Amino acid sequence: MKFQLLLGSLFSQVKVRHWWIGIFLWIALIAPAQASVILRVAIERGVNQVKVGSSTTALVKDSTGRTLGQLPSMSSFNAQSIPGGVALDRWQSGLFWIEPTGDGFVYIGDRWYRGRTLVVPTDKGLDVINWVDLEEYLYSVIGGEMDSGWPQEALKAQAIAARTYALYKRKQQRNHPTYDLGDSPDRWQIYKGVISESPTIYTAVDATAGKVLTHNNEIILSVFHACSGGHTENVEDVWGNPLAYLRAVQDYDQNISACNWVKTFSPDEISSEISGVGNVKDMIPEAYSPFRSIKVLKIVGDKGTRVLRGEEVRTALKLKSTRFSISRDANSNFVLQGLGFGHGLGMSQWGAYNLARQGANHLQILGHYYQGVALTPIKTR
Repeated sequence: MKFQLLLGSLFSQVKVRHWWIGIFLWIALIAPAQASVILRVAIERGVNQVKVGSSTTALVKDSTGRTLGQLPSMSSFNAQSIPGGVALDRWQSGLFWIEPTGDGFVYIGDRWYRGRTLVVPTDKGLDVINWVDLEEYLYSVIGGEMDSGWPQEALKAQAIAARTYALYKRKQQRNHPTYDLGDSPDRWQIYKGVISESPTIYTAVDATAGKVLTHNNEIILSVFHACSGGHTENVEDVWGNPLAYLRAVQDYDQNISACNWVKTFSPDEISSEISGVGNVKDMIPEAYSPFRSIKVLKIVGDKGTRVLRGEEVRTALKLKSTRFSISRDANSNFVLQGLGFGHGLGMSQWGAYNLARQGANHLQILGHYYQGVALTPIKTR
């Protein structure tokens, strides 16, 4: 790929005290009406510069919607944050749209994506947003979240869960002026662009197009995880607040090796991860869920005590799950032997795999992991 550098002079120094208002209005004015649901996915946030391009000739538009010119196909250009806006090749503007012609893909950073690109300044640098149709977004997400060779019924269940989750998060983020979602699994879903797509994924997404899960006519928080190790959890035992549809159920993933794990820590390793306790003397589970996941873990050191609760038990020590036992080895190391991979809420992906192989369809899978929900068509805008 040919890389071309930014040209020329930057904007004159301009103070934009209320730039968020201006950006929001620009987006509202120049975004075309859509018959389908469009997601705004942040690929880069708060960066000083980023490479952008298109697989086909792309139109470059400014903050008023005026076409400035074209980017040639299969070339990459640096978009750079400057005072008052963005510089891209020979142009400067308050923001830029990059819209491929035909069936082209856009290039952001180091990957190809469907849809178009918005490059917009923030107080931390540039946000680079992929505006993409919801169903085409799922072509990538499902391939990132599940193996494309898995049974179709498991892939369909994942497609509906992921579509529902995306729209739930979009609703949560509705007041954000530039994006609805990010592209990482810590808060959102795995989104790697077209590299994750495959024919089996297209089939699963297309077969479930426009379908989401609701409870009392509201889109649900359709979380999922790799595996629970035999039983999922009630949401209040992990995140604190009860939800009627995220109830603990029997799981079907005990035969999966990735769901059985052992991790050994020296006292020094735990001390480096848990601040304020000094040399770690003991780790004491103080409360369990009904299914033996640790809800409260006390870490005792020679300089203090730290109490971890809920999901923090897993994330603070970078564990696969909170369902584990603790023992000491001959060298006084802490040996954690566990089951599960993830927070243990909602759909187990490996459980869905095994249920599909046993003949369950995607509706049966979803109905098992999300209690009392309905399959509902989404409303387009």
